[in-house]
Amino acid sequence: MEPRLVYLLNVGQRRLQRWSQARIASGGVTSAQAGLLFFLGRNDGALMSEAAAALDLGAPGMSGLADRTERAGLIERRPDDSDRRASRLWLTEAGRKARLRSKASMKVLNARLTEGFTPDEIDVVARWLGSLQTKFPAADEHQE
Repeated sequence: MEPRLVYLLNVGQRRLQRWSQARIASGGVTSAQAGLLFFLGRNDGALMSEAAAALDLGAPGMSGLADRTERAGLIERRPDDSDRRASRLWLTEAGRKARLRSKASMKVLNARLTEGFTPDEIDVVARWLGSLQTKFPAADEHQE
């Protein structure tokens, strides 16, 4: 019997999402917000378009994420000095603290995800998941 990879991937993603959402209800940030905070931790002041590319989001998705994260007081959006139509994203002090909390939570989550597997097995899973990005490029990268 062939493994039902798409089914297993979808169910696993939904369960992980629900588990994460339960933590958010207790004062955490969403996984999307955490991704943005992690990116800005290495690229504070990045253009919104750069953050969107790094997070594999389209412009509307990035705009919504930035809006929600800004309303939460975690980032600040400022116009770019050379192109006032473009926005740059900056971590606030609350965003820096939330980033550190999210990093700690991510360590716990990664430990739970890898529990019971050898490092070699995890390497194969990580390689397989990473291959999805090249096998199924973003819509704007797709060429028939």
